[in-house]
Parts: sequence; C-alpha cells; structure tokens
Amino acid sequence: MVEEQRYWVPESVRECLKGLGFRLPLEEMEPHIRAWDDWMRAKGSFYDYRDTDSYGRVYEVHRRSIMPAMRVCREWGSLLLNEKTVVSCEDQGCTDFLSSYFEQTRFMPRAQDTVSRAFGLGTGAFAIWLDLGRDQVKVRHYDARMVVPLTWDAEGVSECAFVTRAYYHGKPIDQLQMHLRGETVFSLGEGNAYGKDDGILAHDPLEEDTYWIITKCFDEQGNEVIPAGVVPVCDTGSVWSTFSIVRPAVPNTRVDMSPYGQSVFADAVDAIQSVDLAFDALVNEVDVSKMRVFLSDVLFDYDTDDGKSYPIPFGKGDCTIFRKVMSTEDMITQFAPSLRTESQAEALRIALQVMGDLCGFGLRYFDFDEGSGYVKTATEVSSDNSALMRNVRKHENQLQSSLVTISRAVLACSRTFGKALADEGDVDVKFDDSIVQDTAAEKDQDMREVGVTMQPWEYRMKWYGEDEDTARERSEGLGTSEGD
Repeated sequence: MVEEQRYWVPESVRECLKGLGFRLPLEEMEPHIRAWDDWMRAKGSFYDYRDTDSYGRVYEVHRRSIMPAMRVCREWGSLLLNEKTVVSCEDQGCTDFLSSYFEQTRFMPRAQDTVSRAFGLGTGAFAIWLDLGRDQVKVRHYDARMVVPLTWDAEGVSECAFVTRAYYHGKPIDQLQMHLRGETVFSLGEGNAYGKDDGILAHDPLEEDTYWIITKCFDEQGNEVIPAGVVPVCDTGSVWSTFSIVRPAVPNTRVDMSPYGQSVFADAVDAIQSVDLAFDALVNEVDVSKMRVFLSDVLFDYDTDDGKSYPIPFGKGDCTIFRKVMSTEDMITQFAPSLRTESQAEALRIALQVMGDLCGFGLRYFDFDEGSGYVKTATEVSSDNSALMRNVRKHENQLQSSLVTISRAVLACSRTFGKALADEGDVDVKFDDSIVQDTAAEKDQDMREVGVTMQPWEYRMKWYGEDEDTARERSEGLGTSEGD
C-alpha cells in the first residue's frame, strides 16, 4: 500500500486545533506510530530494498513475510475480547440494556479489532457519536492515527479530538470531533451561539459539567464546510467522559509524559525481523533446491528462422529444464540439491519463541514441533505459560477501565434521549478467559458445589454477571436457596 492511501491527520485539522490553543502531542509520537504501522503492514525498507550484483547492476528485492507484527496484535485482540465478554452493572436493568446494546451494535467484535490496532500502534479509542435525528447513541472506533488528546494528566485523557474521513455529495471531507467539557466549550466561545431553545443543549454547563461534542469539517483544500444535518455543537448530557482511550499495559518509553501508549511490539522489532528473515530464508531454500533436468541436444526439436535453427522449448520452464549443448551422452541428467529445511525450520522456531517472549506471550505460545503445532489448549497455556497469564491480567486491568468508561457514557447519553434507566451503580467487566485458562472446568467444579458450599444464585452472580435479586429470582427451583 502506498503512503498516500493511508489516512493521517491533515494539516487543516492541525492548524484548527492549534488555533484554538491546543498543543498536539500527536506530532511527537507520529514518527513512532508511522513506523509501527509499517511493521504491521510488513512495509518499508526492510521488506522492499535494492541490491547490487557482481556486475554493478541494481535490482529490486522483496522479502517474504508471515506478518509477525500483525499476528502479535491479532492474538492479543482475540485473547482479551470476544462476544462472551460481559459488562455488568449494580442495577440489573442497566446490565440488560448494555447487553442488548452491545449485541445489536456488534460492539465486542469491532472492539476486538480496535484492541488489535491499539496494541500495534500504541493507542486506540472508543467514542460516542450521536444521531440526533433518530435519537440513537453509537460508538465509533479509532486508532492512534485518528486520536488527538487535548487535555491529559497522569490519571489519563479528559478531553480528546477524533479525526476521520467522510464523504459529502461524493467528495471527501475531513471530520473533526472534539469531546470537551462544557466549561472548555464556553471558554473557546463555541457554545455562545447556541441555547436550550435550539433543542441542542440537554443541560446547563454552568450547573453541571457535562461533555460536549464539537464537530468541524474541512474540504480537500482545507476550507471549513458545514454539511447539512451536522450539528456543530452538541451537549451530550453526560457527566462521564464520552470517550475512552485504549492502550496496552506497556509504559511509553519513546516520549515522556505522552498521553499516547506504546506498541506492544515496540521493543521486539529485531525479533520481528528475525522471524521474517528465517521465513524468507526457508522459502528461498525450497525455491533454489528444485530439481534441475539437463537434456541433450538430440531431444529438442528445431525451428528455422532466417536460415538459422533454434531449439523449440518444451515442458515447464521456470529454470528447471536446461539444454546440454553438443552432447549425445547421458541424454537426460537430473540434479537435485540437498535441502536444509530442518535447520531453517529450527531457526524460524527460535525466532518465533523470542518474538513471543518479548511481546508478552512467553516462550511457548508460538512454539511448534512435530505433530503439536502451536499451543492449543487452555490447560497447556495455564500450566506451561505463566508469563502469558500475568500479562493477560495486566492488559485486562487496563482494558477494563476503557470498557467501563464507554459503558457509562452509553447509559448517560441514552438517558439524554429519554431512556428510562436507573443509576447503574458500580460497573464491572467479566472477561472470557477460556482461551488462557480452563474456564469450562472451573464452571463445572462450581456447578458441583451448588447445593453444597454454593447456592444457585451465587453461581449465577459469578458466571452470568447478575445482581443478587435477579440471580435469586432466576434460580428458583434450580436448587437449594437461602431463605428470602
């Protein structure tokens, strides 16, 4: 993919944000994000370069790749999130609402892709997007190339801008959406032209510090445009942050005090190179070791052109069939170079082990040998790979905060649109760890304890994320329950 086809924050958007007085941390991190993006795409001078032969002729070379950086990111995405991930609230009605909302919008599968990109580029985000015409709350997904933190401290990002490409009347425009607190909106003068009579404001920002969404659009020439149906300033009515940043639990050692995270493979680039070097060498070994067949002149038919005779080639070419000039002995000779694939495969195996260890999976996650392939079962992972288990927990703790924040924002904005939802209370995330631990065996063990040391409603609370009243109600008749 050529550079022009990748989306980066355009200059018109940067100038707009700077004009509003914001400092852009993206500019310090952008070189690193671009480099990580290249590794995920297997692009750049490592994969496509020029070499010179003994005659001084320059030719282009492409190194084959198994996309190891992308594989690392996808593995983390699949390990941390899937459709079985449950967000539960203290209020059961809110839990049921979120479950239905996430299922209808296919949030978790899309969030898995967001996590994968965030682990590759260091940063990603979920952000609320409001469809005022249909009174709908949507969640949009962004990666580091589209995320511009505006206000942050050691506790995290409190105000942020998101930049995407949209199309209006068939022409591309750049859409900037800033998620700001009400006090910031009015300090910028953006809210002065709008009032409650316009039907845009849900709350008075002087009474309650709600989050607002400011939308600006720019055409290809960098001129600001206002597409029909786009509300420039909108009060979401949410006191909770209307976005959440997604980052791996890896400290950013590239830029100090940056709100951006660091790629999970940032310190494993050399190992990623070693994987593709070993894989490319393995493919080359097989390619150059093809059988060569040498045929005597007498086996070729000849054609005449301009008084000269030319042998007519036959069969598959591909540099495997050669003509022995002026030879009538040993009319067919075969030559098959010996293969060194065993040593090449061992080099690839070691490279994968090192890469897996440096990226947090431990030595055995990408390991393979005869008949076993990659580690496949949760029991094997949990018993043989304690490093992976520790890192999964570490990343889950980081991701839990992001999911809780965007869940609270969905509930708050839904109330703004008139949904009758009680206060959600405490919000928790239950991750599906069946990939890295034997969840089925643990559930089976707890089921055996039902009626002995565990009540049916306790089982439902633990495994289904239900509150106590709902769990008691739904477990009636399933086993022994404590007195009402």
